[in-house]
Amino acid sequence: MGHGDRQKEDFPWWLVITGGIGLFAFFQILSNEIYTKVLNALSTGIYITIFVTLVAFFMASVIGLLLALASLSKYLLLRQFARLYIEVVRGVPILVLLLYVAFVFAPALVMGWNHIAEFLGLELARTRDFSLLWRAILALTIGYSAFIAEVFRAGLLSVPQGQIEASLSLGLNSWQRFRLIVFPQAIKTILPPLGNDFVAMVKDSSLVSVLGVLDITQLGKVTAAGNFRYFETYNVVALIYLVMTISLSLMLRKLESHLRQKP
Repeated sequence: MGHGDRQKEDFPWWLVITGGIGLFAFFQILSNEIYTKVLNALSTGIYITIFVTLVAFFMASVIGLLLALASLSKYLLLRQFARLYIEVVRGVPILVLLLYVAFVFAPALVMGWNHIAEFLGLELARTRDFSLLWRAILALTIGYSAFIAEVFRAGLLSVPQGQIEASLSLGLNSWQRFRLIVFPQAIKTILPPLGNDFVAMVKDSSLVSVLGVLDITQLGKVTAAGNFRYFETYNVVALIYLVMTISLSLMLRKLESHLRQKP
């Protein structure tokens, strides 16, 4: 196969088709009163979905990095704890984890805090003070931190051992080795799968609707139940998620291409 043929094969026809469908859908939304009303009803849910995804992904990335470092630690206890956490959490479906955190783990946290508060003479908390929004964020954080930990661990292990030995010969301490040698090289391996996890979290954030959090999916269900326009409502819901995920995927491809070109 020649270079020209390969270029023709690699032309993103899927993007052209998707873009055409998207433009047609947006035209329908702008010109059809029903679609416009549905989009206005779902607009608040877009902000909630973005907020849940960004906060949960940031916290999951921080915890995932700490778990990855623990799994590579020289201390047996840290390695075993990290492995236990990762394997257990990865074995539980996100939906089950959402329900467990919302109705078991969160009340247990409040109860534990009340025991401490009672001992210290502080104000007691109520379970309902722990909002369902933050319970959902906590559940997504816990669930995705286990997957992200494996991404970080694989990236850190991809750094050649010779680089680490060279940094040791230069007299760098552990933090300096990680900050100056290991992490800058590992990030090229880490970013693509980390970006894929971010796109996956955007989609999985729709599961928070089972807790009544007013995200795009929940508002879609409420809107469709009120106007009985299921076809139009769920078309808009699907379009919003497609716009977010495809936009993110294209940005990630651009970032991957940029990283491959760097020495």
